[in-house]
Amino acid sequence: MTIKDKDGNALSLTQSIDKIGSRIQQSILEIELYVLGIVGWIPISILRSIIYRLSGISIGAGSVINMGARFYNPGNISIGEDCVIGEQVVLDGRDKLMIGNHVDIASQVMVYNSEHDINDPTFRAMKAPVTIGDYVFIGPRAIILPGVTIGGGAVIGAGAVVTKDVSPFTIVGGVPAKKIGVRKLEIFNYRVRRIGIFEAIRTLISF
Repeated sequence: MTIKDKDGNALSLTQSIDKIGSRIQQSILEIELYVLGIVGWIPISILRSIIYRLSGISIGAGSVINMGARFYNPGNISIGEDCVIGEQVVLDGRDKLMIGNHVDIASQVMVYNSEHDINDPTFRAMKAPVTIGDYVFIGPRAIILPGVTIGGGAVIGAGAVVTKDVSPFTIVGGVPAKKIGVRKLEIFNYRVRRIGIFEAIRTLISF
């Protein structure tokens, strides 16, 4: 029996074993992501954060991931301090995803760092890291594509599709996203979240 890859090419015994091992790892990851999807609907933010950290997501003090979030490869995702991640957000960790401090990401935002090359004969996947600077605000249902860096203090309008880097303090919107203004605030020292009693306790014990 000859084992072939998805493109119909015959695989050697070693390649076949590697392929089987890769499939097993992928299945384990899919189970983990399924469990995290269920965790996302637990109505206790501290409990969600504990489980997310155990899965490998780095979450800074005072940050919260609201209900319904979805992840890919959580071990590559880093979230800074005092951030709010909105409901039903998608965070892609198939490459590095680095989110700074005091970042506000609204509901149903999708951040991707892997996509297919539509001009490649095998439709191969391409990966590139995404970096989101401090004090960035991303409006509802915006989409951030692979390889993008969003500078500190930038604002991404609701529904925007960001395909290239955004300079610091710049406001962008549209499909694809283009510059529509500049943020007037020059000094950033606000907190995105108000810290309640339970959040204060969590911060003190560094959950």
